[in-house]
Amino acid sequence: MSGQFITVEGGEGAGKSTNLAFIKTLLEAAGKEVVMTREPGGTPLGEAIRGLLLDAAQKGMSSDTELLLMFAARAQHLNDVINPALAAGKWVLCDRFTDATYAYQGGGRGVSMARIAQLEQFVQGDLRPDLTIILDLSVAQGMQRAGARSTPDRFEQEQHEFFEKVRTTYLARAEQRPQHYRIIDAGQALSAVQQQIRQQLTEYLGNN
Repeated sequence: MSGQFITVEGGEGAGKSTNLAFIKTLLEAAGKEVVMTREPGGTPLGEAIRGLLLDAAQKGMSSDTELLLMFAARAQHLNDVINPALAAGKWVLCDRFTDATYAYQGGGRGVSMARIAQLEQFVQGDLRPDLTIILDLSVAQGMQRAGARSTPDRFEQEQHEFFEKVRTTYLARAEQRPQHYRIIDAGQALSAVQQQIRQQLTEYLGNN
């Protein structure tokens, strides 16, 4: 019996790390065996690629190079972690996946959505997440949170307009397939955010 593939998406400062741990706890309480991972990364090779992608010194990286590195890391991640876990009946919980590529490289960088879709099909075949939770909040609030957290990486150094495009793309994708996405208002207090997550996940588990 195949497992389920759940991804968590959101812009900078959306609280993904804290809420991923919360979601993992909820799934395990429901009796699921959970593998938690992240993109880009999830494997030794993927983490090395992540280092390049986030390195603020790599200012001259072209958008095509960035896109191909994202999918290179994803191909390894699928081969080594995601597909084997799903085949073993485990639930995979992933910090970002291909929706982030559409949002950041498509929306933010302006890379053709059709080109991303071609690579998505080539690397993933028919695999798509079963459920995607989008932690949504204003760009101003997200950047304020991210700035207080650590030194900005290569993406966090982008301008406000870049992140507005990222957010717009996430919301547009959710609007296109509302049955697949759950939008969480991440601008609220953590307790309120997690109450929304619990409600949405409880409903999802009841139907699966």
